[in-house]
Amino acid sequence: MPERIAAIDPKLLEILVCPVSKGPLRYDRDHNELISDKAGLAYPIRDGIPIMLPDEARSLDHQETKP
Repeated sequence: MPERIAAIDPKLLEILVCPVSKGPLRYDRDHNELISDKAGLAYPIRDGIPIMLPDEARSLDHQETKP
């Protein structure tokens, strides 16, 4: 059975920032992650909870980040 992906609350997204760059985050629905374009990191969302730990984030390659 595929994992159910729920959208993140827009109000939560407004107040969260990247712990590394202190910059804004965007929600990637396809990967269920919060993306920090400035830091080049993707933070996972598990069971509806964003895991905002740099050690848990995956590094994005240049092609995955928006300008």
